[in-house]
Amino acid sequence: MKIAIGGIVHETNTYVKTQTQLSDFHILRGEKIMRLRGTETQSGAAIDECLARGIEPVPILVANTQPSGTIAADAYHALKEELIEGIASFLPLDGVFLDLHGAGVVDGIPDLEADLAWAVRHLVGEDVPITAAFDLHGNITQSMCDALDGVFACHEYPHVDQHERAREAIALLHDLTAGAELTTVQVVSLPMLMPTTTTFEGPGLALRDAMRVPESSREDVIKVSLFHGFPYCDVPQVGVHVVITGRGSADDVSALAHELAASIWAERESYRATSLDADEAVEAAVAAISERGPVVINETSDNCGGGSPGDGTHLLRAMLDAGISNACFGFVVDAETASQAHQAGVGAELSIRLGGRYDNLHGEPLVLDVYVKALHDGRCTMQAMMKGAPVSYGPLARLKVAGFEDFDIVVGSRRSQTFDTEPFLAVGIDVTQRDIVALKSSNHFRAGFSVLAGTIITADPPGLTTHHVEVFPRRNADRALWPIDASAAFD
Repeated sequence: MKIAIGGIVHETNTYVKTQTQLSDFHILRGEKIMRLRGTETQSGAAIDECLARGIEPVPILVANTQPSGTIAADAYHALKEELIEGIASFLPLDGVFLDLHGAGVVDGIPDLEADLAWAVRHLVGEDVPITAAFDLHGNITQSMCDALDGVFACHEYPHVDQHERAREAIALLHDLTAGAELTTVQVVSLPMLMPTTTTFEGPGLALRDAMRVPESSREDVIKVSLFHGFPYCDVPQVGVHVVITGRGSADDVSALAHELAASIWAERESYRATSLDADEAVEAAVAAISERGPVVINETSDNCGGGSPGDGTHLLRAMLDAGISNACFGFVVDAETASQAHQAGVGAELSIRLGGRYDNLHGEPLVLDVYVKALHDGRCTMQAMMKGAPVSYGPLARLKVAGFEDFDIVVGSRRSQTFDTEPFLAVGIDVTQRDIVALKSSNHFRAGFSVLAGTIITADPPGLTTHHVEVFPRRNADRALWPIDASAAFD
């Protein structure tokens, strides 16, 4: 039995001013994909599950990059063509597993996943099962679901269970190939924009648990995939989506999806975010300092994991203005400053212009005198989410700010949010010994920091991933959307 493994993974923020090019993608081909074995990634877990079941995985192409702007048409078509030709070269196959995101947008194609899924379907035919694993921040269409035999979105945010959903997708391929009853995939979309909502606590946790109940209580339900949606995306299908992979009557499966969607709509006000600006967040953090662990401030509005540049200065400036000590900030994306520190070397004293290079929205550059405390090549290993996967932040520099007692800034060179403590440890910072730890991330940081933090406070100054979704123009949405429009309705 042979199952092809491949995919194109991108979370597209259509409000980013530059397009994503082919050179921006990290591409693994053929046997290089097998290096993901043993990692808690979607493709890695798919390979592991294949091998555990005696299935031959056929790795084709997996391309991904940081969340960023709309994908250039030529970049997508080059990747799509290579993936399709690669699958074709191994026909006949018993199944296809796709590693996808759910919020991919190409210049001229508002639904990357539907376009790609149908290209694979037309290639392999109706009799070959196709399943896919997704990020829960997808904007999903019935068109895409009609091309697939199974949709498996992670349940958790932070996405600590992506590998589990990929294993389930492979298991369904195995069962379908062995003669299991054919599936139906039904989607119901809600006209609402959900802020980035963690499933580790609060309403997001309750919602996650409610969506999982039918999986154990109904024989016709294989998987309930709740897509929170990706609000930083101006496409017709933007919203929240309930997708059910089931067996039996499509009408029955669709009716359940409507029932679950209605329950979400009824509780929509509980998902409305309360935002603190940078100064308010710093004030709250100072008040929360205790012996129970560091206060973590996450700057959600400058989250590279949603398309922001990561070089914003609003929160860092507020911390410096407040004269905070025994604190650290990790990390600001600024390749020029990191290079300046590496050229000067450890022990050098520098005058720098930090951050604020992308635009004015995220803050003006900070002019600082600093001491270069430590340097690192930025090659780390994920320790919480996607555990075991390699990651490179580019050259890292630990800079101590002149005139402040124990205030360290970690500067990175490649766009990324802070997932865990590795960027701090790489340059010798033990975050558990600090009163305040600031970072740029919306929720993925919780996978590595929840067990360490005494308190978590969210800062939401201006930025491309702010909770204030009403500031983004909606030219392509095909309906009124909550919470922007009071007339938004779900039937």
